[in-house]
Amino acid sequence: MEDNSWDKCVEEAVNVLESRQILRSLRPICMSTQNEETLVKSRGNGGDEYKVFDGLCQWDRTSVEVSVSIPTFQKWLHDEPSNGEEIFSGDALAESKKGRFKKLLLFSGNDYLGLSSHPTISYAAANAVQEYGMGPKGSALICGYTTYHCLLESSLAELKKKEDCLVCPTGFAANMAAMVAIGSVASLLAASGKPLENEKVAIFSDALNHASIIDGIRLAERQGNVEVFVYRHCDMCHLNSLLSSCKMKRKVVVTDSLFSMDGDFAPMKELSQLRKKYGFLLVIDDAHGTFFCGENGGGVAEEFNCEADVDLCVGTLSKAAGCHGGFIACSKKWKQLIQSRGRSFIFSTAIPVPMAAAAYAAVVVARKERWRRKAIWERVKEFKALSGVDIASPIISLVVGNQEKALQASRYLLEAGFHVMAIRPPTVPANSCRLRVTLSAAHTTEDVKKLITALSSCLDFDNTTTIHIPSFIFPKL
Repeated sequence: MEDNSWDKCVEEAVNVLESRQILRSLRPICMSTQNEETLVKSRGNGGDEYKVFDGLCQWDRTSVEVSVSIPTFQKWLHDEPSNGEEIFSGDALAESKKGRFKKLLLFSGNDYLGLSSHPTISYAAANAVQEYGMGPKGSALICGYTTYHCLLESSLAELKKKEDCLVCPTGFAANMAAMVAIGSVASLLAASGKPLENEKVAIFSDALNHASIIDGIRLAERQGNVEVFVYRHCDMCHLNSLLSSCKMKRKVVVTDSLFSMDGDFAPMKELSQLRKKYGFLLVIDDAHGTFFCGENGGGVAEEFNCEADVDLCVGTLSKAAGCHGGFIACSKKWKQLIQSRGRSFIFSTAIPVPMAAAAYAAVVVARKERWRRKAIWERVKEFKALSGVDIASPIISLVVGNQEKALQASRYLLEAGFHVMAIRPPTVPANSCRLRVTLSAAHTTEDVKKLITALSSCLDFDNTTTIHIPSFIFPKL
């Protein structure tokens, strides 16, 4: 086993920042004295004052039932280009006055627990708006960081079993900030300020990682701080080979935990074993696993019992939490480094106070309403049993082949009342176009049955694959 020196590296990097007087700090703004007392009390009682429910309620349907204007529906049906302007047309206004809309059952969103319409979360946001408006407007390092943000970070760190957490404007910004900050270690510790080739950070990235990871790596690479190695999708033999032949001391492996387009999990146990062997920094993007994977909603690492092996866990508040924002759960030293070097964090306005309040409520509700996690995994079992398609998660990738086949199937489902998108290039490679179906705890068994019936009319399940496209066809970062 190689010596894992990352703790030492990040500590030295933070010391360099401090010696140069460029170590940045977060100074929470107190919204009011009374508010401070409430927040401290909330932190101590685990959010007992938040109302939770023990089963699906009427409002949950709002997260999976949507409507579109008739002109929008018609343009969509004929795959006509649109930038949304048709909703202001005379026809659209006339139809809306008559109350005519196309109602659709949503099977394409990322609101996995159905929390976007939860009244407790809505109340938390509304109450904060009435008390403070949007809150101080500025970057977190200037005036945008408040006690609400601090409480949210504390709750997320606890959820992820990490020492600390940094809330970012979006999940995209969180990945960008993490990758750039990791790369900055090389330049901060280089004697000349510009790392030699063997002083750079070697980043090993799964071929199907999210665009935000790729863009963050590209920026770090442009800064001259990292060298990039792309390993075939979830191929641990290939990763092991790349790691064993790499002579660079500072190694990082970054991967989605649950892949957004294919719906498969990263091989977490194998990654943990390789981490022990090579001592690399393990970074996961748990955007699609947080809150509904694991017994407590801690995410994919909790699901596979390897939380201690994950060094940085990036996540989002815009999917299963039903809110907005991103975060990085990590150690205190890593937080100091990222808030000082992560450009997408430093130069972005912090999320508004009402959103921070809503997100904290969502963390509490997601933890307490365990039935939601049970419900979404029941829907996964039902889809698998009814369709015969072997799936691993609520993200179902039905590969149909060329673009026209995918569009035809999507149009059929649209007419049948289902919002299911055709995923086409450049999101996926040519001839691997697919329907991306996502399940939610707000869906019912009857919803799944209706969807399977509609899918059976436009797809041949026996000839529809969920086989993952070989990653060697994807270009290097």
